Amino acid sequence: MKTMKTTKTMSKQFSIGLDFGSSSVRCLIIDVVNGDEYGVDVFNYPSGEEGVLTDPDNHLVARQNPRDFIDGLIQTCRNALKEATSKDDFTVEQIVGIGIDATGSTPIPVDTDLTPLAFQEAFKDNLNAQAWMWKDHSAVDEAEKISELAEANCPDCLAKCGGTFSSEWLFSKIWHCLNCDRDVFNAAYAWIEFADFIPAMLGGVKSLDDLKINICSAGHKAMYNDDWGGYPSADFLSLLDPLIADLMERYPKKAVSIDNIAAHLSNEWSETLGLPAGLPIAVGAIDAHLGAVGAGVSPGRMVKVIGTSTCDMLVGDGTVEDIPGVCGIVEGSIIPGLTAIEAGQSAVGDIFNWFVKNICKGDNELFSELSEEAERLEPGESGLMALDWQNGNRCILIDARLSGLIVGMNLHTSQAEIYRALIEATAFGSKAIIDRIEEYGVEINEIICCGGIAEKSPLFMQIYADVLNKTMRISASSQTCALGSAIAGAVVAGVYDSVQDAQENICAFKDLEYKPIADHNEKYQKLYILYKELHDSFGVKGSHFDHSKLMKELMRLKN
Repeated sequence: MKTMKTTKTMSKQFSIGLDFGSSSVRCLIIDVVNGDEYGVDVFNYPSGEEGVLTDPDNHLVARQNPRDFIDGLIQTCRNALKEATSKDDFTVEQIVGIGIDATGSTPIPVDTDLTPLAFQEAFKDNLNAQAWMWKDHSAVDEAEKISELAEANCPDCLAKCGGTFSSEWLFSKIWHCLNCDRDVFNAAYAWIEFADFIPAMLGGVKSLDDLKINICSAGHKAMYNDDWGGYPSADFLSLLDPLIADLMERYPKKAVSIDNIAAHLSNEWSETLGLPAGLPIAVGAIDAHLGAVGAGVSPGRMVKVIGTSTCDMLVGDGTVEDIPGVCGIVEGSIIPGLTAIEAGQSAVGDIFNWFVKNICKGDNELFSELSEEAERLEPGESGLMALDWQNGNRCILIDARLSGLIVGMNLHTSQAEIYRALIEATAFGSKAIIDRIEEYGVEINEIICCGGIAEKSPLFMQIYADVLNKTMRISASSQTCALGSAIAGAVVAGVYDSVQDAQENICAFKDLEYKPIADHNEKYQKLYILYKELHDSFGVKGSHFDHSKLMKELMRLKN
């Protein structure tokens, strides 16, 4: 165990982690010595469908109501404190810090005092004035144009984010708003990332000059890098539109990591939440990145945060070569002092929910039934092959225009067979990412998984172990994102000298491991060849494949 700065004091100390996910916010209160949970609460966003505001005329739109974020923050914090205070060895005065994570890139258009435009009467019902959720792909045209312009004028900027700019990222969304809703664009003094908005709000920050920008969102989603002075130059942004260059001139010039203090808890929010005023609030980060911290990410140890989508994260202690198709290589974005690599898939849990609820019109009971039936199938037995692109491809193709596909169906194909094929497709998509990262010299010795799917679905975990041919482990905490945030809160409070020191004391893993089954892996290697044929033929420009044998090969493997 690492020595903490607080070992001389006898009283316990606690940290709060606030985790703003895709459909809910949770508050976690932990003992900073060992990570023991003292209070936890979850609030589901009430607006739209599972917290997402959509447009029936455009399936690419995904927005959220910022009011949900604030209501959820208040309720979860109060309820978690109520649970913690029921324990004899806890008092509110023993809380020393707060950490925060949120989805990204989820920018919120705000006015000059950093209040969301959505709170104004004129914009309350305007989708474009809401938070633009990470999985909003309405800016796909702008993203493709940014990639073209960056390749010709700022290739270094593009290389650090995998070679292609995504419609999920900041500048695509701002530019799309400029193109589709000039009223909202003109009214927005700035677009603040979700992970920056919450710390600023809690700290009473009312000026963009006083805002702390987190390196996680800026580096992975907005082409920020200290090597070229921060964000892309005004000359480059003017190629998008001079108004975007003018907008970015207002922003702070330096992005910082989670071991920095974003603000201190204001008196107003102290009274609202029932917390001591002046608590240090850590600079925020993307939810999955702090989930990696909470799951014990370290050199050679990949963390997969598995939910509606997945985020794959690695850190290295040396120079990392540019890797085409990843979501970014950024210094200090996960663990300060280490280089972070992020990749992932735009839909995983969302695919399973789509199939069971939308196609099969089922519920959680059907999930269980399909899992039991699918578990009895051998690899390849269904004769099916699927592509996991129902929400586009995030990595390694970075193309929101791609869509899902199932090959090999016949009149006897069952729901369970399709369900298993969809799980296998997401596993093959994960393998494509891992193969690309390892191809560029990054070692992946073990994989730690976190999220509800990892904890609840042995079928999912075993298929992944078999496809990836790697042992899959699970974080001991079911709240890894909130735990990572609480770790950041403990660090800025001075409890630990570094994030790594805190991880050594707090992070743990379940004893259960999923090891690859050799016979299954052998079969999946053959199936993966067919997956890559489909993957490249539909996703890689200029690829030429003869698919006349693909269905027959699937049938041969089935039989």
